[in-house]
Amino acid sequence: MACFEANLDKQFEKISNRHPCFGGEASMTKGRVHLPVSPICNIQCKFCKRTFNKFEQRPGVTGKLLTPDKAAALIDKALEFCPEITVAGIAGPGDTLVTPHALETFKYVNERHPQLINCLSTNGLLLERYAQDLFDAGVKTVTVTVNAVDPEVLQHICSSIVLDGKRYEGLEGAQIHIEAQKRGIKKMAELGAMIKINIVLIPKINDFHIAEIAKTVQALGAAIINIIPLIPQHELSDVPAPTCEELNKARVAAEKFLPVFRHCQHCRADACGIPGQGDLSHLLYEYSGLDQTFSHG
Repeated sequence: MACFEANLDKQFEKISNRHPCFGGEASMTKGRVHLPVSPICNIQCKFCKRTFNKFEQRPGVTGKLLTPDKAAALIDKALEFCPEITVAGIAGPGDTLVTPHALETFKYVNERHPQLINCLSTNGLLLERYAQDLFDAGVKTVTVTVNAVDPEVLQHICSSIVLDGKRYEGLEGAQIHIEAQKRGIKKMAELGAMIKINIVLIPKINDFHIAEIAKTVQALGAAIINIIPLIPQHELSDVPAPTCEELNKARVAAEKFLPVFRHCQHCRADACGIPGQGDLSHLLYEYSGLDQTFSHG
């Protein structure tokens, strides 16, 4: 166990020095490009509002969708604008594992730019199913959004899930989702991927539950946690965003189990550049018109 933990610490140090979403110093000096190739989501979170536009700075937003081959080719252009880019990431605008587009994109990227870190963000519902394929395609860092590990809590955050063509709601859907996430995180970590856990902090819904989430994902092999303040919208538009004090309290609770990343920029699904130093997506993508082919799934 001590040997495993030492290897994990060494691997984490190597990744965090190059990945702006895993290390604080890297977030100021290293860049990433998000490739918006995943159109559909298989869960409906009550705070999630996916859309097309050029101005909102938050997850679930992009100006257009790209095909896997065009996304991979675009990295050459991104590296011209920002040579500091070390990460090719896919974070939506839907879930990255519902369609094969993300996996296809990473295969292209890994062939053309093996020096880049391939990074996937997912809700984890299908992570176990595609873990080996992702790892074989060069995906070595994975971010999983885990907002609760108790279905009694998660049912107030996630309205429904769709798995293999069947919709599940309430406690049943929450239970299926949580167990799938656990299996997926464990399998991906065992393969050797570095796992970051995103938690959306929602006052009076999961704010009391942060330590339990952190304890659970630590045991599954996660390496770091990122706590994101709720953006009030959609079904949770009446829930206030957490205060700085509430956010800090949650981070302290999580840090008893895992390191906490504190430099998140709420990045779009088409973000490009060094986080916090200005987004270059307006240069990278030709937004002459918005591509409205996205399905809310």
